[in-house]
Amino acid sequence: MARPAGTVTALDAARIERALARRTRYRYVQPRVRSQGAGWRIVSPNCSRQIDPGGGEIDIAWFEPSPRLPALWRLHRRDHGRACWVLQTDGLTLADALAQVCSDPLGVYWP
Repeated sequence: MARPAGTVTALDAARIERALARRTRYRYVQPRVRSQGAGWRIVSPNCSRQIDPGGGEIDIAWFEPSPRLPALWRLHRRDHGRACWVLQTDGLTLADALAQVCSDPLGVYWP
């Protein structure tokens, strides 16, 4: 059953948290899921200190419900240099969006 457009549930956050536990990059850090607007944002300690020399929390990815396609998502990455979100792709299932973030072989999300 499709969720109404523009709504998110705690179940979505739980799915994201479970997927993050199986990611391949930076497995030793404890990312967190936070609500942002109509979606969910992943934040994580910056252990590489490339973005935050103090090792503070940085934004990793933002899952936003697609306004055009109910039950599908937009996936954004954080451009830390410009301090803005960049849309990577639209129209993904949550499972597909999570697979991109959790595998991330090119370091697009996990700097």
